[in-house]
Amino acid sequence: MVRIDDTGFGGIRIAQDPEEFCYGVDAVLLAGFAARILGSARKSVTGLCDLGTGTGIIPLILSHKVPVPRLAGVEIQDRSVELARQNVEMNGLTGRFSVIQGDISSLDRESSLLAELGGAGSWDAVTSNPPYTANTGGLHAENRARAVARQEVLADLDDFLRSAELLLKDRGDFFLVHRPSRMADIIAGAREHHLEPKELRLVSPREGEGPNIMLLHCVRGGGPELKVDPPLYVRKPDGNYSDEVLRIYEKM
Repeated sequence: MVRIDDTGFGGIRIAQDPEEFCYGVDAVLLAGFAARILGSARKSVTGLCDLGTGTGIIPLILSHKVPVPRLAGVEIQDRSVELARQNVEMNGLTGRFSVIQGDISSLDRESSLLAELGGAGSWDAVTSNPPYTANTGGLHAENRARAVARQEVLADLDDFLRSAELLLKDRGDFFLVHRPSRMADIIAGAREHHLEPKELRLVSPREGEGPNIMLLHCVRGGGPELKVDPPLYVRKPDGNYSDEVLRIYEKM
């Protein structure tokens, strides 16, 4: 059963199916992280592509927060593509936000998909909220849609990093949300694909608790220097969102 939810960002609404997969706070945090950095950049950002876009939540939020004229989302699952395209139309983003169905794991070999995305080196920024869990040979989630979103069933970390490298312009920005437990693999893989880590932020549910989310900004072909931000706490001790998370919902 599809439901229509208010994202809290302007009038942006999203159609999603709770029986398959709904976006979480990690997507919101990634969009806020990317918007802050892109908004403060001195260079012009004319195009942003989201890898594994699901129902389009990250480009939807960014359509409200940053004046990027061209947005795209790549997604493989039929139902997610259908809902993402519905969300584009429902929010009046036709002509600005394109949803493209395709397999990220074969982007470097699938000339038609790459051409649909404008070719190699055609994007100023790439975002991704990929599956967090390595595939160990089985579908452990309760249904396939959730398994594909949560586990590296169809594409793994290297596929996302390789695709970001391929799509980005030189000095283009890559934004990733993932689990801190994969940090060593992420940083090593990013460097292997010429995505130099530039800014890292760890996110904890509450102050005093260990981080369970990491936000990473890389620059394609950038120089080596990593800034580590102060930690971000999602909730106050009373369970309400922290002041910083509430500020993410404000238009920048």
